[in-house]
Amino acid sequence: MSDRLRRPGVLELDELVAEGVSPWLDGLTRRHLASGCLTRLIAHTGVRGVTSDPAALAAAVETDDAYREQLAGLAFDDICAADAVRAVAAYDLRWACDELRPVYQATRGLDGMVSMDLDPHLTRDVESVVAEAEQTLRAVNRPNAMVKLPATAEGIAAIRECVGEGFPVHVTAVFSVSRYRQALDAYVEGLKRALADGRRLPALSSVVSLPVGLLDAEVDARLEELGTPDALALRGEAALARARRFYQMYDDWFGGTGWRALAAAGGHPQRLMWTATTVTDPSSSPTRYVERLVTWGTITSMTLPTLEAAVHHLALRGDTLMGGHRAALEVWGRLERLGIDGDEIARKLEAESARRLTAAWRDLYAAVDAGRRTAHKG
Repeated sequence: MSDRLRRPGVLELDELVAEGVSPWLDGLTRRHLASGCLTRLIAHTGVRGVTSDPAALAAAVETDDAYREQLAGLAFDDICAADAVRAVAAYDLRWACDELRPVYQATRGLDGMVSMDLDPHLTRDVESVVAEAEQTLRAVNRPNAMVKLPATAEGIAAIRECVGEGFPVHVTAVFSVSRYRQALDAYVEGLKRALADGRRLPALSSVVSLPVGLLDAEVDARLEELGTPDALALRGEAALARARRFYQMYDDWFGGTGWRALAAAGGHPQRLMWTATTVTDPSSSPTRYVERLVTWGTITSMTLPTLEAAVHHLALRGDTLMGGHRAALEVWGRLERLGIDGDEIARKLEAESARRLTAAWRDLYAAVDAGRRTAHKG
């Protein structure tokens, strides 16, 4: 670690935070908590939030002894599989929320949040989404917990209803400009309803995430298949261009007159989050997305290896998104002229994300069930 990062009182990612970017840890497990890793990340690096995901949790439950005691207790509880899985996830979320409570208080509810997915099998319609979100947040019982809702066609209505009910929401899997607009409108409509119903808007933090690595991977594969110099020159540019368009829309809305009444009532802007920031290409910098997606009021979610790489090797070049709207339009214009259909790609990635989420929850149920059975036999 460099001398710059050792200076007393200086957090290791202060430079990133100074640019207005909140670093969040992606893929929470109990090992991050029990080992003191999350405590260290908050105290020394400046991590300001956490996301959990069922795939990481399923893998941890299968292999980590930190879950054994709880699984043993659940083995003798007369509860259904869904309640057992919710109990395991809620335990981790409560712990993480408590670790992040000082950040939550210091930022007045803007940061210090912990988000988790809902079981897609239990959320097949808007009414069941709201019910499951309420049950999950009640199980966690912390003000800085939020539920993840995918920005599918069905999910947009659920976002509006959950925000209206006063639930903090993390909107996931947003790949297209049109879907981002829908998610933004759903959040604002939900806030208006919440305000009309007398709810406190400062308690309603929300984020919306663009999985940048997934978008680039899909577009780059198509560009490489084309193989022309014009196509190959655009590799690695799609996600940055999309992020710039998203940020322009974000800035237009939350900096405009339409937001003033909600802001006066304590409403938080629905911040943009960059996810899937792990770089798999060994010839590219592991902090490429962290460095290329920098502007005020945004969040970068990183797995622990990416976060540690950012601590050691981050080389920021200032704001990379503000004022980049025209350049973004040009990039996507060139992509479209090459036959790259952004809307078709967004639909494909949205469907793939839904399938992965369903598979991850299936694995999580299996891991918790196996752990309970093993404990019961023991």
